[in-house]
Amino acid sequence: YLGIPCVSIVWLRNDLENGLVVVVWIFLLVWSADSGAYVAGKLLQGPKLAPSISPKKTWSGLGGAIVSAGIVGFLISRAVEIESIYLFVVISCVVGLISQLGDLLESATKRRFGLKDTGNLIPGHGGILDRVDALLAAVMSVTILYTFNRGLLFS
Repeated sequence: YLGIPCVSIVWLRNDLENGLVVVVWIFLLVWSADSGAYVAGKLLQGPKLAPSISPKKTWSGLGGAIVSAGIVGFLISRAVEIESIYLFVVISCVVGLISQLGDLLESATKRRFGLKDTGNLIPGHGGILDRVDALLAAVMSVTILYTFNRGLLFS
């Protein structure tokens, strides 16, 4: 669960042509999706997304995550002059969605095994996996996409 995404991010970074941009894009996308989810969820509230898995997550938060990821995709596409802006923004939105699903998967796993936290390295933060769960899912989705169609991201 941890090893493959770690190897994947190193593999992505080692692409001499686009590696740095891909890795920076993933990190910015995940950070913005998490922040967008938090802000939209707090401001708009609304119905719960998956109350039995993660009681504080809302549908509006998920929307905020997707919109924030799309904004990052747009900004990155302009910064590195990607030809297909629309496609890159859509891919960014999908990866933002997947990052939030990674967060839910980690929460569901903790609930399944009766754990509140995955560790106590960072007090009050649910453990180190709570800090990287979205990143792990995003890295894996980008790695799969990049493996099968590099040109789809950076053409």
